[in-house]
Amino acid sequence: MKHLVLLGGGYGNMKVLMRLLPNQLPEDVTITLVDRVPYHCLKTEYYALAAGTISDQQVRVAFPEHSRLNIKYAEVQSIDHKLKTVFLKDEEPLIYDDLIIGLGCEDKFHNVPGAAENTSSIQSIEKSRVTYESISNLPAGSVVGIVGAGLSGIELASELRESRSDLNIKLFDRGTRILSAFPERLSRYVQGWFEGNNVEVINEANITKVEKNILYNHDKAIQCDIIVWTAGIQPNKIVREMDVEKDRSGRVVLTKYHNLPKDENVYVVGDCAALPHAPSAQLAEGQAEQIVDVLLKRWNNQKLPEKMPTIKLKGILGSLGKKHGFGLVNERAITGRVARLLKSGILWMYKYHNG
Repeated sequence: MKHLVLLGGGYGNMKVLMRLLPNQLPEDVTITLVDRVPYHCLKTEYYALAAGTISDQQVRVAFPEHSRLNIKYAEVQSIDHKLKTVFLKDEEPLIYDDLIIGLGCEDKFHNVPGAAENTSSIQSIEKSRVTYESISNLPAGSVVGIVGAGLSGIELASELRESRSDLNIKLFDRGTRILSAFPERLSRYVQGWFEGNNVEVINEANITKVEKNILYNHDKAIQCDIIVWTAGIQPNKIVREMDVEKDRSGRVVLTKYHNLPKDENVYVVGDCAALPHAPSAQLAEGQAEQIVDVLLKRWNNQKLPEKMPTIKLKGILGSLGKKHGFGLVNERAITGRVARLLKSGILWMYKYHNG
């Protein structure tokens, strides 16, 4: 009996399960999924959980059930791919035949002094809950500083504005204009939404230090009642400590079949994988589809294709509160209610299909 171990119940490994179960899993293969929490979490919606506009239950999806799927709720401590062993905290080690690492990412603080100790986060469901509680307890007129105006920072700022009209929100962006990597039309639309809704966008920001309730932008102190960090990610610490080849961002270098160059039994999916695109749920799912195809061929002793197909991304969608949004779909910029409806529809379909 072969043993497939999945580390992390994120978008990539959830797609692996949905592909293999209930009918494509070979009779001689069992699966063990390891995760800290007993459900799949919709990480793309953590901003709304932190802002208080959705409940905790709305970002949870049940894992599938199957007679040859064992779900272990535990914390991964280390991986020894030479021994084919995963070491767990306060649990017996797991021996695997094939391993898919999908442990996700953590905040990256870019060596800014005090950032790790003095900021809140939305990188995990646990941290998002803590951030929600901290924001909810702020009195009227409090200042919320959000560092990083990527998708997470923009969505958090806009959702928080709808949730708490009494707060002063400051969004710090390194670029000369918000969403500087996207078409100017999108930048203007998002900037206009923030101006119309009294969210202060501070462009060309350079956060040099963070103290308790104090943010230093170009060494100028700015008082904040809470500081939320959304200014970059890095692979999970477990992956960063693995003795394998990585790129400059610390992501694991893989073959075209998504496995380690010197170990065809270890695959990496999602935020920890070195890929030509920025990490996203969509990319993790596309990668997972290919990993399942490779696993099925290897399990059946079939020849692998000489070339793997390019993972095609359909675009990106972001929300500005519950009624407005923005995005790039098939390289076409869209804004307003249509973009928001598209995002809501995709989320509903994902939850309905997987739940």
